[in-house]
Amino acid sequence: MASDPQRNQGQAVAPPPLPGALPGTRPYALRPLLHDVPLSADGDSKDIKINCVEYHDGNLYVGTSASELLHFFRIPPDPSDPSGPPTFILASRLPPVYSEPAGGFNGSRPGVQQILLLPRVGKACVLCNWTVTFYSLPELSPVFGATQVRNCNWIGGVDLNDNNGERSPGVTILLSLNRRIQVVRIGEEDARVIRKIDFAGSTLSVRRDSIACVADARSYSLLDVDRQLKIPLMSISTSGDSQPDAAFGQAQNIASGPEGGLSRSVSSSTTRPLANSQGHARSTSLGNFISGIRKNDRRTGEADDPVFQDSDAPPAPPRSPAPGDKPLPPPPRDPGALLTPQAAAATPPRVATPPVQTTTPRPGAVFLKPHIVSPTAEEFLLVTGTSPLEPGIGMFVNLDGDPTRPTLEFERYPREIAVDVGSNDISSSGPSLGVEEEGYVLASMAKEVKDGLRHGLEIQRFDVNVGEDEPEKWWLEVMDSGAKGLDPTTPIGIRPLLQSEEMLFEDIVQRLCQRRYSPIRDDSQTPTISLRSQDSRTALSIQRLSQEQELFDQDTESESEQPPHDWETTRNQEGEDFVRRLAKTTSRLAVWAGGHIWWAVRNPLLTQLDAALEVAAPGDSHASVNNLETRQQLLYLLDTIKDREPTTELEFMTLGYIKQKASVMLLTTFLGSPDPPFTEAETRAMEENLVGGDLDARVVLSLIPALRNELVVSDRGIWIYGGIKTIVESYVSAEQDGPTMGGISSLTYSVLQFLRRFLSAWRKKKGFGSIPDEVFRTVDASLLMVLLELDQHTPSGHNGKPSTVRKELYDLVDHGVDCFDRAVELLESYRRLFVLSRLYQHRKMTAAVLGTWRRIIEGEEDRGGELGDGEQRVRSYLSNISNRGLVQEYGLWLASRNPKLGVQVFTDEKGKAPKFEHTQIVALLREAAPDAVKYYLEHLVFGKGNTSYVNELVTYYLDIVITDLQTSAASRDNVAASYDTYRALDAPKPTYLRFLADNAPPDNEVWQGRLRLLQLLGGGHDFDADAIRERIDSALSALPQPPHPNGNGFATHPKSTLNHHPPQHHLLVPESIILSARAHNHPSVLHLLVHRLGDYDTARSAGAVRGVV
Repeated sequence: MASDPQRNQGQAVAPPPLPGALPGTRPYALRPLLHDVPLSADGDSKDIKINCVEYHDGNLYVGTSASELLHFFRIPPDPSDPSGPPTFILASRLPPVYSEPAGGFNGSRPGVQQILLLPRVGKACVLCNWTVTFYSLPELSPVFGATQVRNCNWIGGVDLNDNNGERSPGVTILLSLNRRIQVVRIGEEDARVIRKIDFAGSTLSVRRDSIACVADARSYSLLDVDRQLKIPLMSISTSGDSQPDAAFGQAQNIASGPEGGLSRSVSSSTTRPLANSQGHARSTSLGNFISGIRKNDRRTGEADDPVFQDSDAPPAPPRSPAPGDKPLPPPPRDPGALLTPQAAAATPPRVATPPVQTTTPRPGAVFLKPHIVSPTAEEFLLVTGTSPLEPGIGMFVNLDGDPTRPTLEFERYPREIAVDVGSNDISSSGPSLGVEEEGYVLASMAKEVKDGLRHGLEIQRFDVNVGEDEPEKWWLEVMDSGAKGLDPTTPIGIRPLLQSEEMLFEDIVQRLCQRRYSPIRDDSQTPTISLRSQDSRTALSIQRLSQEQELFDQDTESESEQPPHDWETTRNQEGEDFVRRLAKTTSRLAVWAGGHIWWAVRNPLLTQLDAALEVAAPGDSHASVNNLETRQQLLYLLDTIKDREPTTELEFMTLGYIKQKASVMLLTTFLGSPDPPFTEAETRAMEENLVGGDLDARVVLSLIPALRNELVVSDRGIWIYGGIKTIVESYVSAEQDGPTMGGISSLTYSVLQFLRRFLSAWRKKKGFGSIPDEVFRTVDASLLMVLLELDQHTPSGHNGKPSTVRKELYDLVDHGVDCFDRAVELLESYRRLFVLSRLYQHRKMTAAVLGTWRRIIEGEEDRGGELGDGEQRVRSYLSNISNRGLVQEYGLWLASRNPKLGVQVFTDEKGKAPKFEHTQIVALLREAAPDAVKYYLEHLVFGKGNTSYVNELVTYYLDIVITDLQTSAASRDNVAASYDTYRALDAPKPTYLRFLADNAPPDNEVWQGRLRLLQLLGGGHDFDADAIRERIDSALSALPQPPHPNGNGFATHPKSTLNHHPPQHHLLVPESIILSARAHNHPSVLHLLVHRLGDYDTARSAGAVRGVV
């Protein structure tokens, strides 16, 4: 009875993106519809069972084997608890009228066999003990007088394509009588026979438009009820004793009897295109399949399966029609003639008989219960087999009888079957969504297990091509529903109901509702940054950072913006209401066993995938599932949903939730030092899903004690899925109760590398308005800490090369971090001053940059060693800033350390800072960097031609030369030797100044200063020659005098021959010549040129000028 779908099941659909069955992902679950049905008025229901169930408009109708029809009325759940179950109250217990022969029934009464509701005309047809009676809806009052139809095998044949729910003048049904099929139109006021079809012994019919698929005791046929054409199909039983109809596949005209029937080949008929038809992935040949079926013998003492029809009690043979055989009077000439109560009552009572067979069965022949359902508008699914204990085969045919899909295999021949192509979108309570739906076949059967037979539902997809070696099937038992008093050997009934019922998945609400997560055990409700307890290297600075953060949060969230005290409760309630609107589904499949009725509800995608996670990691999800097989199952699940595009908001949330949950489970395993370790591919897959699942990065970091105190959490907290919150809190609680964890240095290299990539990927989400700023402050601080830890192994002084940790560290600070204060603290604690200066540079904190460099140059530890030539870097940086005060401060500081380089800061013509006055610079240098004054004066005199500073510059040069001669005997010897060398040169000689310039050491400041001194003295500048002469005389008078050669080259004491020359004439001969010339002491000039330098050409020129020679 449950095989009759009698409902529009929708359209077939394309395969889903999930390839292959995942363990634990049963697509259906049982939800209570009505428990403990009162099958008997007196409470004794031991031998009473439910035969059929129907539901419409809050009215539940249950037919029992006790020939009673129970009517229950639905009371909605309490408005205060919308997730609660509805209540059904018994409205009436109706014993339908049926005809009982005088001699009684042969065997037990079947009871109420079918309930056919026709809401479009407000009527119900009930088949009870082979008698059809008619009632009104919903109260089941008798209609049409005392009309009965006796000797009826089946009622149904409602056009499944006519799914218009509006009321109409009438509905056409088919009544399967022993000798024929009657086409009856049920109206609001009457029932009329409009056609009789000569088709004997039919027991089941399903109709689409004018084409009905019918079955008798032996075979299936297609029947055109309008043109009365018949196409015989396959036999129900394909055992060796069952012979197929000789006219298999041939259309027969049955309007005028078998003698005058016209036949034609099915292939010549017009073929109807099948919507969403699919190619054959395996053979649809029944013979090919039967040849491979395993033959099982019936076990001794095993009870007969109800689908087995005992051939020892064959149906009555055909006999000539008699007046008593007619369930309805012959139709009058007017096809709209009424089916009157008088005519129906004129039929004498008779014993109910099974369907008529046209041939006498052979002894031992197997008769199987036929099953016909219609999954789509142009398809029928028929089931064949060899015996109740052998597998069954489901074959799809179109309205012309041609195969359309691959066959289905049932582990055993089913008791009942039903198809379901309901909506895949459980958030939609409206019509199905077409191409996004999935098609299932549910078959009730008994299955052999270790402890005997167990009844359940075998579930499989019919809209995908599944390989023969690995069929995709699921097994569902009513024992899984938790109902009490059930026996696993109790047969199960199933059928689609007329109307669906909306249900809520409260477990989805609890999993997908956003909940506030607090990663730190702290009773404070104010915004905080947790202070590092393990890695903090400057506690006072961290305390200052926390105080600054509190001030920051107070500034950004004024008193008027503070949330109300009950804001969290309100948000929780709003979140639950939102998810409840999505977490709804509808079901039309009823399942019953014993005295219990359930809805067969499609599990939403979340439930299916979550079940797969539970199978992969049973028990506490936070436990470290240190198992390679478990890890692979989790990764496989993530891979199956990786490219799945969500089509609804709920599916979007579901995929994100599963990615988050599976990734967190993998992460807890990864952090627990698994054996074997994660491969690179496994780690990358985990990272990808952690980022792609959009789980707040702070949640991931909260699982790592070394980084937990880097979390920045505002007073509104972190909001994550409730299911994820449960897992994370459980893990964190277990970890906090365990042994104390070390700081970040205790993390393994693989964990640090994972954090490096994960946090870097999260930084790419900057700018997303949906992500609070606190997330990126946490991410940046944690990433900086990880990179600093990894970079400790980089050799000192190495610059950041591409694809290195140091380069990534530079990129991080160069592009700015949201946790600036914390970054400063971390860089200080790791003694990475140069990296700190780069951070300041990004913020254009010029003073901080220069101050940090000065700390490094002055010797403070910088463990990276990347600054290089710090003084030159400072000099270049000062040229590019416009802050005059900083240029002055650090220019003077640099001049005090490196006078020559420091002066360049003030002499740079391309500098951006405003220029200083020369006198101001000279004064500043004299005060802060006296050694740099000379260089600046050189710039003024030689670079700018400012002769006003010549006298001062001559004094600087003279001090340098005299100081060197006074302090170094070697210098004095070198000077004297230079005179001897020059005197020994052959004529023509260069001037001594040229000779000195050519032989001066390149980096000898004294020699260079003496050259500049000679250049200034001989340049005709205005300077105080007397003061200079006096300075030389007083400074060199105490020096020992070297022996002086006479004109013949023999040395004599100076006092014996040149006692009229001062001592400077012996060491500073060129200077003495210039000063003597300025004093017009020409004899002295000539004497020094000839006798001291041997420069005769210059002496001759000088004498000619003065008229001496």
